[in-house]
Formats: sequence, C-alpha cells, structure tokens
Amino acid sequence: MTDRKLYLGPLTDNRRWDMVNIRPDDVIVASPPKCGTTWMQTIIALLLSGDVEVETELSFKMPWVDIRVREMDEVAERLEAMTHRRCLKSHTPMDGLPLHDQAQYICVFRHPLDAHFSYRDHLRNTPLPWFDLWYPEDDPERVTFRRFLDGGAEGFDTDAMPLAHILQHYQAAKTLSDRANVTLFHYADMKRDLPGTFAQVAALLGVSYPADLMAQFVQVARFDNMKTHADRYAPSAGKGFFKSDEAFFQSGSSGKWHGQLTGDELAAYDAMMDAQLAPAERKWLEFGAAS
Repeated sequence: MTDRKLYLGPLTDNRRWDMVNIRPDDVIVASPPKCGTTWMQTIIALLLSGDVEVETELSFKMPWVDIRVREMDEVAERLEAMTHRRCLKSHTPMDGLPLHDQAQYICVFRHPLDAHFSYRDHLRNTPLPWFDLWYPEDDPERVTFRRFLDGGAEGFDTDAMPLAHILQHYQAAKTLSDRANVTLFHYADMKRDLPGTFAQVAALLGVSYPADLMAQFVQVARFDNMKTHADRYAPSAGKGFFKSDEAFFQSGSSGKWHGQLTGDELAAYDAMMDAQLAPAERKWLEFGAAS
C-alpha cells in the first residue's frame, strides 16, 4: 500500500490493487457507485474494440478489482493473461489507488442526491438481505437519509455509500486533475452530450473512427438501448447477481430526490456540502460543466 490510503467497505478492499501490475496503456474507471461507471465502461469497450456488437462482459473483461466476491489470485491471474488493452473498474477514491504516470484514470461523478437514491434502488435489486438493514423500503423514521449524511468517508459504519465518501472521491480526484492522465466526467454532461463524451474519451484513449461508426457507438450507449438489452450490458447479467438485470438500469434520470426529502433533510445536506466544497466545486459536482 505504501502511502496509499486504506479503504475498506462492506464488500470492498482496496489492498487488492497490490496484486495488479498496472500497464502504461491501462484505463482505470474510478467513481462512486451509481455515478455512470457501467456507462463509461461500455463507452470504453466500444472505443477500444471498434465493434458495435462487442460483448462487453464487464464483470469478467473489465473487472471491479476492489470487490471481494472473487478471489484476488484468480482476478490478478486473469488480468495478467490479457493481451488486449485493459480497462479496470474501481469504487475507491484516487488517493487509495496505485498511480501510474501513463495509465489513464477516468473519474465519473453525479449529483450526490441522485447517486444516493439510485443506490437505494440498486441495493434493493440485489439478493443480499443485510442491505435491508441500511436501506429499508419501509422507513417511517427516515433513518436512511440520516445514515447517508452521518456515515464516515472510510468506515462505512452506517451506510454503504455515505455522502462523505462521495466527497472524498471528488476531492481526491480533483487534487490530481492537473495530471494529463486524470480526467473528471459528469453524468449530467454525458446525458446532455453523449457524442461529445465519446469524442473526448476517444481522444484520451488515442483512438479514432469514421463519423458514421462513432454515431453507431453513440446509439448503442444510449440509456434506453442499454436498458432494453440489459442481458448484454448489465454487469454479471444472467448470473443471478441482481433480482432483475433490467432494473440495474433503473431510470437514468436526474432530480430523483425532488419531493423525496423534507426541508430539514435538504438543509442538513446543504450544510454539509457548503462546509466541504467551495461554491464552484459544489456546482460542478451537482450539475456538471454545463450548469
């Protein structure tokens, strides 16, 4: 680990990265959960393959290194055997990842409240019953949101993805954003301009395709298409990891919290955001560059 920060979550351990030999042409997608990781990996899979019919198989071909559901020896051996250009996934903040001078690090962010409500739906779509303790569907005391605000950035003692962890992701990535190989994307900007996102990612990867093929890639990566073909694009599709593969792509919308939070809850969220971020930083984290 050397001077990297330790992050241990309910299902994750960033020390697993110690067994990965980072290559100069690796692409690492590092973001908080439910901020567009799968979407970005699909874009990368299309651009690296040049094939609109590419079988993404993200969990196997572009593995989530941090998660402890697979033995790390097996994951490391599979990664080492890959001869093509690799893409790896992480939900660890950048200060907990090994930094290579040439590998590309792509960090994707989303409005924290959208990420939170999307994460609620996501965990309820898993067969892991112990998440119900943190994200009960019947929540008359409204403890779920308090846990989101109260959870620590590293301990995950009350919430699987607390606001402090999202903020740590953002601050760690922003600290490194002056490096040519660290790029921040926002979910809202990707929605507003998916062709522009493809063009930017293609430039980072150093790949180029004719305009008509790029247009086909864009159509493949649109939310409705990925949801319709969830058996193809959901991570671990068809393996029983989710109750419904289609529900992995729950809505892809923004503003999920409207009408869901009380005035006091919003005030508590505002206070935490304002205490941690400058106004311009908060504006970008919530709404992206085009806000």
